[in-house]
Parts: sequence; structure tokens; C-alpha cells
Amino acid sequence: MVGCLAVLVMTILPALGQIAAPNADTSGVHPTKKVPEHVILVKGAWSSANDSMPLPEGGTIEHNVYRNQYFGISYPLPSGWIQKYAGPPPSDTGSYVLAELSRPESYKGKGRGNILITAQDMFFTPLPVDNATQLVNYTQDRLPSDYQLERNPIEPRTGSRSFSSFAYRSPVAELHWYVLATEIRCHTVELVFMNRDPIALARIVQQTSSLKLPNGSNPTEGTGGDGAPLCIKDYASKGTVIEKTDPVFSQPRFNPVPVRIIIDRRGKVKHIHFLSAFPDQRQAIGDALSRWTFRPYLRKGQPVEVETGIMFGHPPRPMAPAKGAERQPHLAQRIP
Repeated sequence: MVGCLAVLVMTILPALGQIAAPNADTSGVHPTKKVPEHVILVKGAWSSANDSMPLPEGGTIEHNVYRNQYFGISYPLPSGWIQKYAGPPPSDTGSYVLAELSRPESYKGKGRGNILITAQDMFFTPLPVDNATQLVNYTQDRLPSDYQLERNPIEPRTGSRSFSSFAYRSPVAELHWYVLATEIRCHTVELVFMNRDPIALARIVQQTSSLKLPNGSNPTEGTGGDGAPLCIKDYASKGTVIEKTDPVFSQPRFNPVPVRIIIDRRGKVKHIHFLSAFPDQRQAIGDALSRWTFRPYLRKGQPVEVETGIMFGHPPRPMAPAKGAERQPHLAQRIP
């Protein structure tokens, strides 16, 4: 189910090299172990929320199991695998590195490999795709000429869950990748497996039989399962917003500010998740959204909670589906 496709990691991976400490501070200051003398830390755009509700980036690894309450995922790590680094904050296009797994340095055998658990917020992706299946197809169609698609020799045992998947390799680098993708709460969630040894790769992928996903996961229109809000793209429109207050910013900025909100059954905003925002932007947008009122969404005649996205500031430029455009695959990641 999870992973990050070629185009996504172009956005995500540059941030991996900027990680300064395993635990991210969400106060707006980038984490660091020690501040050198005469260095001033400047608050920047960062992820945050107005309450303690689970967030996509809030996954944890405990007792060798990756759990993400927001997505409803439980993934027991393969024996001997660890997470050395926490992922960076989400990008302003909604790309996440949820976990990066590898063998420890002490491992001396073949097939060290990597596993990435990633997510792409489909509300804010600049790609011309609407779901996990389209994202997988988009990536397959744009593999550079020095990468080759492989037949899917691996049939992961994942119970009744369905995925979009594909495999490819780099003959020059002698590396193999296998991607599993599904959609949960309007995010494409993926597992991307990479290894030099195709036998070791097959063994690790087959172990996804222990992967647990919510009942509502699906490659084309996945929900978050029982109890999760109904995710609807562009719900904040003229036909649904009854009262609206525009945010008043203290200073001009030119960055995109993607915001996910949950609207309760009365039409009020109960949860605000800033994927990437400066502190003053968070304050202004949060104050404004607290005054918004929406038309309640009815399902079978009953109001239900809705999760949607709103882009404030200057949105990123959409990526056109240009034919033949070459994009690097998602694993320009560290090669062991």
C-alpha cells in the first residue's frame, strides 16, 4: 500500500538531507542539536495544528511496529529493520515522508535496501491526477529511458486489500524497486521497496501480509474507514460557505499555505492542520477560519463531518501532463 512515486520524491527527498535531528520541533524553528555561536535561528514555514487530533505526519515506531493513527495504518517492520531518521515536515504541495526504514550499519549480509512510507495529499498535488491509481500510471509513463519497467513477479499477501502497484529497475545501478499504493482520506499512501537483490526484495514485499489498513482504503477513492470524516476536494466553495472572513496578514509573504480542515456536523471548523505556514500566517488564517460557517453535508439525510483542503497564499504552479517529460524516480534516495 504505501510508497512515494517518482515525481513525488523529487519534491520530498531534497528535504531529507536537511534533517538535523530525529525529532522535529513544531514551534516554527527548524531542529538542531546545538546552535553555533553567533548563529541566529529564524522561524520559518512549518507544519502545525490548532489541537491535538492525529495528523498524517504523526506516525510513530514502537516495539518495531510503525503506526499511524490518522491513516489507520499498522505495519510491523521486517525483522532487523530500523528507522534512523525521522521524515521532514510536509511540503507545500502535500508530500510526506512518513518513515524511512533500512538495515542497521552492523548488518553485513546482502540486500540491505530501503523502505519508504510516504503520502501525497491529493487536495494539493500539482500533478494532473486524482487518485492512487492515476498517480501510479503517471509515474510509470514517465520513467526515464535508463529505467525499465519489470513484470510484477511479487504478489504480496495483503488479505482483501487492493493496491495499485508496479515494479521497475535500473540496469546501470543494479537496483530494483517495487511500489504499492492505495488511497486513504484523499491521500495516496505508498510503500516503496528498494533493493539490489531481487530475491531479498521479493521476500520483504511478501511480508506485507502483516500490514493493516482501514476498511475504507482503496486505490481510486479511499476513505479513512469507520469514524473518519468524509473527504471532499474543494468543499470550501461558493455553494457551501455560508459565512467567511478573510485572513488579515501582518506582512506580505509569497509562499503557498495549504490547510486541511475538518468541518463538524453543524458546519463549523473544528480542526485546522497547516501543512506549511509561517507563525504569523497560522495565526491570521486560524483566526479567520474560526469564523467560517459551512452548509452541513448530508449523507442519507443526516449531517456528517467533512474533511477538505483550502490553499491560501500563492498556490504552486500545476504540472502539465507533458508527454515524454523525464522525471527521476522516487528513489534517488540513499543507496546502501
